[in-house]
Amino acid sequence: MGERMGNLRRSMMCGELSISDVGKEVTLMGWVQRERNLGGLMFVDLRDTTGISQIVFDDSVPRELIEKAESIRAEYVIAVKGIVRERQSKNPNMATGDVELLVSELKILDEAETPPIYIKDDDNVSESMRLKYRYLDLRKPGMQSNLKLRAKVAKTVRDFFYENRFVEVETPVLTKPTPEGARDYLVPSRVNPGQFYALPQSPQLLKQLLMVSGMDRYYQIVKCFRDEDLRANRQPEFTQIDIEMSFVEVDDVLSMNEKLMKRLFKEIKGIDIELPLRRMSYEEAMKRFGVDKPDLRFGFELNDISDIASKSQFKVFSDAVANGGAVKGINLNGYGESFTRKDIASLEDYVKTYGAKGLAWIKVTKEGITSPIGKFFSDADMSTLLYRFDAKEGDLILIIADKLSVVSDSLGNLRNEVAKRLGILRDDHYEMLWITEFPLLEYDEDAKRYVAKHHPFTHPVEEDIELLESNPDKVRAKAYDLVINGDEMGGGSIRINNSGLQSRMFKALGLSEEEAQDKFGFLLEAFRYGTPPHGGIAFGLDRLIMLFSGSSNIRDVIAFPKTQSATCLMTGAPTHVTAEQLTEAHIKVDVDNE
Repeated sequence: MGERMGNLRRSMMCGELSISDVGKEVTLMGWVQRERNLGGLMFVDLRDTTGISQIVFDDSVPRELIEKAESIRAEYVIAVKGIVRERQSKNPNMATGDVELLVSELKILDEAETPPIYIKDDDNVSESMRLKYRYLDLRKPGMQSNLKLRAKVAKTVRDFFYENRFVEVETPVLTKPTPEGARDYLVPSRVNPGQFYALPQSPQLLKQLLMVSGMDRYYQIVKCFRDEDLRANRQPEFTQIDIEMSFVEVDDVLSMNEKLMKRLFKEIKGIDIELPLRRMSYEEAMKRFGVDKPDLRFGFELNDISDIASKSQFKVFSDAVANGGAVKGINLNGYGESFTRKDIASLEDYVKTYGAKGLAWIKVTKEGITSPIGKFFSDADMSTLLYRFDAKEGDLILIIADKLSVVSDSLGNLRNEVAKRLGILRDDHYEMLWITEFPLLEYDEDAKRYVAKHHPFTHPVEEDIELLESNPDKVRAKAYDLVINGDEMGGGSIRINNSGLQSRMFKALGLSEEEAQDKFGFLLEAFRYGTPPHGGIAFGLDRLIMLFSGSSNIRDVIAFPKTQSATCLMTGAPTHVTAEQLTEAHIKVDVDNE
């Protein structure tokens, strides 16, 4: 049974006690981390969100107080009053390790059953148990630290944008279904039978309307929703830092937002970032790194050897080039001895998940070249190949031949995987850059038409506009991503604000006027009344918190996350609803619920 607090009022937090408090009478409240009964002398570690203090019951206090203390167990919620004294045996590993509290008054505010998980960071419990008992998991110092970090980042963002004349505007959560994106979460309308709202995948169209309305500079820390198959670090609901600006070009948006990054890294990590950040075109990134979000903390850049491979007797190589593909490789400079043949076979299995059919390799050793493909090259061609890779003793060259997209994807991901296996990635080292000039359109083989790489309102680069109809593959977009340590932290673009150009864009996407009106009519209507040039960006807040906290799991930086199957193990959501609720919403469910 719990007691009322009575005249006890918390005067300090557990993690705040220090040597300067010796002799003071204070009242602490919190959870029992652990208790140690030495017979007539009892020590208790008391925990709250700031840390832990040691509290003591000894033979100087009434016997009934000792007996009461002996009844407390881990996770009991208690209030204690007493005098702070210096510890005889100090604990340098505790922030409060110089002092302890000699208790004169104890109230048990609530008892606790033995928790199903330990309340400590290194409990090694399964993630399903952590998520089921999330309210206990959140008691851990590491999890509390992540949530406090998240709050500090959000405050820093708000302060920055307020100082730069941005207006925070909330946009609706119940909105119109969005075409050309991921699958929407749909919400039935009870008062409009048979009609549905959608939860927003992003406030994209609404923030553009705010520019039409003359707000000039908008931002919002906003929840977004996508009903898609979840990968390891994706959630069905996630948080964006959403930004839009009027009368801007690419340089204006990038300049403002890299200043935001500078502020965040300074206030959160104490790191001074040098501005401006480097920029790299999409084309260069794909050529050098195989992916559009390159990790620049290490080398292993892609090298094209298609010209050399086309002359070899190795049919895998020569056929790939003859069929319009490519042969490229990476040089693991100096790490050749780190990979056995078994290790290389494991890497081959890895690249096959990206569509590659195999992985060729060449080791440069003291004795010369070791390679299963060496016999297919003349001495001259092999020398040219090694020169192309700047190969030296101790190097390992890994090569893939296939169509260009497979080669790029496979090698781009392989270089990241190899760096992880070698353990050369430093979490305290940050390499960031802007990737610019993405393709405006990409061809969807399933839909048999072009789709927007970003979204249908992305502005093309001016000199490429004439190619919209004749050569849509070649049109570059005024689009940009911020990449930090190989992760995309945010992306955006300059938007189309000219109705004629917007019509050409819709045609390039295969949308008729009727389809465009049906899907985007309210935005197109607004654009008729004077639309400023505008552009923006959205950052993934969850990913930023992962970066700053050093966490590799998105669920560690969200208070109440979902599993990879989009369920909440704590609340049991999603769940069935009653027949009455379905009837009220005018929904008939054709699913076997057994």
